[in-house]
Amino acid sequence: MSQVSADHPDATDSPYSWFRLGVCLILSTIGGVGLWSSVVVLPSIELEFGLDRGGASFPYTATMIGFALGGVLMGRLVDRFGIAIPVIMAATMICAGYVLSSFAPNFWTFLACQAVLIGMLGSSATFGPMVADVSHWFLKRRGLAIAIVASGNYLAGAIWPPILQEAIVSIGWRGAYFWVGVFCFCTMIPLALLLRRRPDIDQGSVPVAAKAATASAPVSPNVVLMLLVVAGVGCCVAMSMPQVHIVAYCGDLGYGPAVGAEMLSLMLGLGVVSRLASGVIADKIGGVGTLILGSTLQCLALLFYLPFDGLVSLYLVSALFGLSQGGIVPSYALIVREYFPARQAGSRVGIVLMATVLGMALGGWMSGEIYDLTGSYQAAFLNGIAFNLLNMSIAFWLLYIRRPKGPKAAVA
Repeated sequence: MSQVSADHPDATDSPYSWFRLGVCLILSTIGGVGLWSSVVVLPSIELEFGLDRGGASFPYTATMIGFALGGVLMGRLVDRFGIAIPVIMAATMICAGYVLSSFAPNFWTFLACQAVLIGMLGSSATFGPMVADVSHWFLKRRGLAIAIVASGNYLAGAIWPPILQEAIVSIGWRGAYFWVGVFCFCTMIPLALLLRRRPDIDQGSVPVAAKAATASAPVSPNVVLMLLVVAGVGCCVAMSMPQVHIVAYCGDLGYGPAVGAEMLSLMLGLGVVSRLASGVIADKIGGVGTLILGSTLQCLALLFYLPFDGLVSLYLVSALFGLSQGGIVPSYALIVREYFPARQAGSRVGIVLMATVLGMALGGWMSGEIYDLTGSYQAAFLNGIAFNLLNMSIAFWLLYIRRPKGPKAAVA
């Protein structure tokens, strides 16, 4: 990146950078409604269209798949046009998706609106692409900045469900969907216009970590990207086991689903704390070090689920799990910025974060299948640990290949 004065609006870590981060966080929180609305509306959809529980749950899976694929598409658009245009497109698609869903004559129309308009062409622009954009505006505090904007989907999960539930009770799910679409359009468009300025990216820059990797081993960028995708799937298959199944697990143990819901809330709340703390840590030790730290703690927490199934111990282990896993996903965005040129940030971050979303979807399904086969969640926890170890092995390999053979290169 070209050198500019500290008070220049395009300077990294400038007051404008922090203002832009705040706008991105708000956009991420608003646009994140797409990840949670299908969960809240599930009972209403089940009744409205005469579905069983599995059928009513499918819109969530379809939305997540669309969200994952859309992250790559929107990331490419960010690399080419900047973040403002994709977010304006996303706001329009979110509005169209919710308004059309509110008039859906059948389940398949509703499903298509959720998966394509809301998930793939809408909410996807407010996660990976937003993270990639923010990464251009920070250097010293890049880890913290990425962690903050990546917390938007967690905040959306805390803010939107009670609002939607109250709206459904008051005006029905169709009315709630209609006004969510209108609200997103009216708020996201003006916010997106505040992000029209594009970062000053040095098109020829190559990160120091990428130079070190090339010097120490003949590793192509595509191989590194492929391994990051595998690692992203692995860590999130492990992460999904408690997040998706803790409510059912507590029910099986006789504590009831309400207790499981409390543990899930505890995980997600501490996940925000973990995400922010990991951002500070990442600015000290880098993305790979943060990934190793978070993955190691996540693995320990999964191990603790095996021998401890008492009520108090489950709360403690769930708290530990929440504190361990929050910083893992944002660390991948940092690693991409360390190993790939800035001009590729949108597409590369989108691909890797897509893998984490698919890992969550795969792990949730896989753990359920393992439970059906074995009648217990013990094997599912072991499966999660195995995938977590795969992720850790790749992280340690990345740490090894970036060790410089000679004198350390100065940070540009």
